[in-house]
Amino acid sequence: MKMFAAVLAAGMLALASTAAFAGADDTKWVAKCISDNSDAKVSVEIVAKYCTCMNNKMDDNETKTITQWEKTHPAEMKACEKEAGWK
Repeated sequence: MKMFAAVLAAGMLALASTAAFAGADDTKWVAKCISDNSDAKVSVEIVAKYCTCMNNKMDDNETKTITQWEKTHPAEMKACEKEAGWK
């Protein structure tokens, strides 16, 4: 659990630089996405970039989480994976 907290904290620090202009709602959704991907085999910085990219592609009125939304938007998912450097 301590490792998860450390990873989440590192993700939030990375997120702070990429989401400087994002609202509180965006920050909440990106943090949830980072948490949902805590077992990813890539760095938390890459996950944060991916989640921020996906959040930016979503409509502001979307009610699904990024994790739910990505399942029905494979083109956006692939674009964000590429932009974030997720391999």
